[in-house]
Amino acid sequence: MAKREEAEHVVIFPFMAQGHILPFLSLALHIEERFGFTVTFVNTPLNIKTLRPSLPPHSTINLVSLPFSSSDHGLPPDSENTHLLPYPLMSRLFHASLSLKPSFHNLLSHLIHLHGYPPICIISDMFFGWTVDVAADLGIPHAIFNAGGAYGMAVYFSLWLNLPHLQSDSNEFSLPDFPEVSNIHLTQLSQFLMGADGTDDWSIFLQEQLSLSLKSDALLFNSVEALDQTGSNYFRRKFGGRVRTIGPIRTKLRQEKGGNQDFCLEWLNTHEPSSVIYVSFGSQNTISASQMMQLAMGLENSGKNFIWVVRPPIGFDMNLEFKAKDWLPEGFEDRMKETNRGLLVRKWAPQMEILSHRSTCAFLSHCGWNSVMESLSHGVPIIGWPLAAEQFYNSKLLEEEVGVCVEVARGTRCEISHEHVREVIELVMFDGENKRGKEMRRRACEAKEILKDAIRDEEGYKGSSVRAMDEFFDMVLSMKTKTKFVGNGEV
Repeated sequence: MAKREEAEHVVIFPFMAQGHILPFLSLALHIEERFGFTVTFVNTPLNIKTLRPSLPPHSTINLVSLPFSSSDHGLPPDSENTHLLPYPLMSRLFHASLSLKPSFHNLLSHLIHLHGYPPICIISDMFFGWTVDVAADLGIPHAIFNAGGAYGMAVYFSLWLNLPHLQSDSNEFSLPDFPEVSNIHLTQLSQFLMGADGTDDWSIFLQEQLSLSLKSDALLFNSVEALDQTGSNYFRRKFGGRVRTIGPIRTKLRQEKGGNQDFCLEWLNTHEPSSVIYVSFGSQNTISASQMMQLAMGLENSGKNFIWVVRPPIGFDMNLEFKAKDWLPEGFEDRMKETNRGLLVRKWAPQMEILSHRSTCAFLSHCGWNSVMESLSHGVPIIGWPLAAEQFYNSKLLEEEVGVCVEVARGTRCEISHEHVREVIELVMFDGENKRGKEMRRRACEAKEILKDAIRDEEGYKGSSVRAMDEFFDMVLSMKTKTKFVGNGEV
């Protein structure tokens, strides 16, 4: 690491979505702990308010809010996060985020005035490509941090910047600037992409912001080079040599454990090693009622033990209490309790503790990148059911290149049978002569060691992600200027 001063300062600014904010906050804590830098974490008022309890007591991260009124942008009051909005209103929040530019510029001017020189860098979100211009205007080095993997984001970038499905009459098509990837199927497109034509609200916002983000000084991924080289190389072609994989960023956030943690672990302790499948679609996703019914039947017919984090199906408020009698086969929960074969967990489960438990054998997941990293960090193979955004391409990477996943379903509109669910569970969890399942488990264990090695930081040895992080901060420190700033300092 280059020589630094005690007052070195990093500004971090994620988009207003839980899947962005929490990984960015974990990155902020990692930077504070490893480098001792002062960190200012920026977001809108309600998001900042909810984050304060998540910080460890020893952290000195400054949480700073920028003024934002959702009702000024045609959104319901207090709508500052995607998880509070239905799909039809999400694009309004994305476009509303552009209004943060003046206040963010003012905040940075204030910080420069306060310290007498700029922060050493701004680390922002790919959806905030406009921050590249703000950083350049103030002479501050800039980086984009992607909480996702490079492969998934490369496909996502290519699709939105080229809209190749509009030039194809087939259900499958290639990516013009990413030939290393096999064909993409229409079922792997989100509803936003399916409706995009280049003039719609999503296309207008994303094409501009993604293009701007490619002008940043560095591009950081919460991933590991050895598992994600195809995606990293795509961005190196687009972006030059300023791409670095710095993951997995381990969370150090405080969580409300509640009663579910002890209950889940006690239940797992009653089962044999490698005998339980964990089912969760993340904190902001759910499936349709008919899909939920087929999944339940498939789990029961497989004869395997399971923990399933359940939420109301599509069309219902996900914050409502889950009613098994309304959305699952008659008597399903009672049968699972009586036989100790299945545990339904409402809303939240201790995912890291479940994945690290000796009884857990597989993870049926939506393939959100945080969940992928957590699963592979514990050597647990994945049954993929991607639901949105780049999850489809994460699943594609894991199945086609890493070899740790088999996809059971795709999206919230696909038809799925309980027979197919049972077959896939048996493929992954049964031993016997099942070579593919054995190979998946072997590769998942290999991935665990790769991730572990990437973040090793011992005397005489630094893993690839540790070196990449050090190289990034060496770069920004070498770019640093200490030019005095004259301004009014008003935010």
